[in-house]
Amino acid sequence: MLRRRLAAALLAAATAGAALAGCTPGPEESRCSSEGLTVTCAPDQRSKTPKVSGELLTGGSYDVAQDRGQVVVVNFWGSWCSPCRLEAAALEATYQATKGSGVTFLGINVQDSRDKALAFEEGRVTYPSLFDPASRQALNFDIPPNFTPATVILDRDGRIAVVIRRAVTQDELQPVVKRIAAEQPAPDGSR
Repeated sequence: MLRRRLAAALLAAATAGAALAGCTPGPEESRCSSEGLTVTCAPDQRSKTPKVSGELLTGGSYDVAQDRGQVVVVNFWGSWCSPCRLEAAALEATYQATKGSGVTFLGINVQDSRDKALAFEEGRVTYPSLFDPASRQALNFDIPPNFTPATVILDRDGRIAVVIRRAVTQDELQPVVKRIAAEQPAPDGSR
């Protein structure tokens, strides 16, 4: 009994410490501007390309390197997440409105079962999602998403341009995606 209480107390302390550490800006984030739960990085302040690869929810594999030259909108979501349900239509509508301008979308399903995630996606979104039940993909981002839902916009060079740590609407997301898509990539892939 005492062991269980001690283990629970240690787990609570570790969780609180991790949550507080996630609120402290890292070196990459401090170079960018923050407004509320949105971090925006100027082209000369953007961090390196995160490693995003793995198994797709519907089978097969994905690597963000295959989409170099396109803007990639990465959305972290879970079927258990009510705000994710609310923003799904906005994400799909923005995807449909911008995919002709060199924009692609990728979902990253976290802390979920495959069956629940597939049921959630059906009829909601047409872009692919990585299956990441252990939430390991978020660790690859210099500016971590920290919340579910969260949306990260990678520029055409694959660098983090914007991180939005909350649910989005089409009215706010689409103009940001279009602005990033209008930027020209650096001739050598670095700015």
